Amino acid sequence: MNFSVIRTQTELLNWRKQQESPVSFVPTMGGLHLGHEKLIKAAKSNYSNDAPSVLVSIFINPLQFGAEEDFNDYPRNLESDIETANQSGANAIWAPAINEIYPGGPEENFKVKVPTGLNSKLCGSIRKDHFDGVASVMLHLLRRIKPNLLVLGEKDWQQFVILRKLIKDLDLPIKIRGVATVRDFDGLAYSSRNQYLNHAEREQSLALPNELAQAAQDVLKGKKLNLQAMKSNLELKGLKVEYLDVVDPATLQATNPDKHFSLLAAAVRCGKTRLIDHTFLMTRKPIVAIDGPAGAGKSTVTKAFAEKLGLLYLDTGAMYRAVTWLIQQKGIDPKNQSAVAKSIENLKLEIEPFGKNPQIIINGNNVTEAIRSPIVTSLVSEIATQGSVREALTTQQKEIGKSGGLVAEGRDIGSAVFPNAELKVFLTASASERARRRVIDLQNQGYSIPSLNELAAQIKMRDQMDISRKISPLVKAKDAKEVVTDGMQIEAVIEKIEELFRLVVPEEVWPTPSK
Repeated sequence: MNFSVIRTQTELLNWRKQQESPVSFVPTMGGLHLGHEKLIKAAKSNYSNDAPSVLVSIFINPLQFGAEEDFNDYPRNLESDIETANQSGANAIWAPAINEIYPGGPEENFKVKVPTGLNSKLCGSIRKDHFDGVASVMLHLLRRIKPNLLVLGEKDWQQFVILRKLIKDLDLPIKIRGVATVRDFDGLAYSSRNQYLNHAEREQSLALPNELAQAAQDVLKGKKLNLQAMKSNLELKGLKVEYLDVVDPATLQATNPDKHFSLLAAAVRCGKTRLIDHTFLMTRKPIVAIDGPAGAGKSTVTKAFAEKLGLLYLDTGAMYRAVTWLIQQKGIDPKNQSAVAKSIENLKLEIEPFGKNPQIIINGNNVTEAIRSPIVTSLVSEIATQGSVREALTTQQKEIGKSGGLVAEGRDIGSAVFPNAELKVFLTASASERARRRVIDLQNQGYSIPSLNELAAQIKMRDQMDISRKISPLVKAKDAKEVVTDGMQIEAVIEKIEELFRLVVPEEVWPTPSK
């Protein structure tokens, strides 16, 4: 593999023109360590079909440093950084001089102002112009490089959130990926500034990750968070606490630590070295709720998404189909609600195993295939509207979801079953598109095929029944993200949902399983 060291804007432009594959960009200030190596490897592996070209920048941005900070002393070892980047799989390093980024000097160039809400807490409350400097230099770098993907570490979570908003608000055609914090053998998060620590200070500094990790464990076990006690423990270990705050991970505003998902972030001084770290507080593992009308592809997409992310797959629609199959097998009139309620009093419904091919077992009968028959499809909406059925199955679904770590699909998952899900998706498609897909399903199962118009009419009628039913109607939750799948392949739909998932659930919280 050819490896390039780029110094000037002209060299960068020439290199960029030569790249036929996507370009992944990893911005750094040098002092590369194992954390940076992981970013480079993540940038290299992000594309499954087309290996990208990975560009690493080495630029110590003067706008990120205050008057009393360590700009002049910041670690500089370009030769070592070049070797590290090359061995980690990068294709090029861009190491521009200050005048290449700021012609005429930093003060002669426009600067970006970070929104007050994202800059008023955590490091932004102490380092007043720091994130303005970060955003300004990143805009310069991104406009010159024009990458397809920006890869950032989640270690500086505030910076990650700010740059994600910068890209969104300026409508830059760049994807962004966060990579979980990388820690040394003793638990200390990798940082170029760690080399400032002497042996005794290194031992002292471990109190920070240890306190954060213990807090995360305590919250998951239902214990109350005591920030004052944490601060006292850190100070007893010789650390000077600049801040120790609980904030909303998306808005960075103060929030209640009892909330099911929040960020506990800290900055401390150990000797002359400033260290930052964080952990995510969760009362349970993340939940994804996917709702939408019949035939929108929810089951196929949800199953594949769950497998890709290593989440448990809860097919609630299959649960209602299984009850419908049971009612039909017993010869009970679906309109006789008292008979339906009586027939499920001793219901034993199992979904096993979770994962790629869940089996649906009701009262000892494996009905995985049978519940997809046209007769069950025609009856399930009527059965699913009945209070006794919904109460029984909703209770079971909530019980399964108590510990989280799952993705569920249905009609009212985000609105009724898991209203506190981290991500809610409303997956839909036009009636004509769903009719076309239904034809394919029926062909594959060997059933007779009505006309497309007839199927589309049936789908519209079912939609109306689901929307207008009195009990748990089909509804898009207010905070759900709508995904219209017309013309999209399954892989594209999964990728879109994964993008939405990563906006609310960092890799640090739920890493993508290795293939």
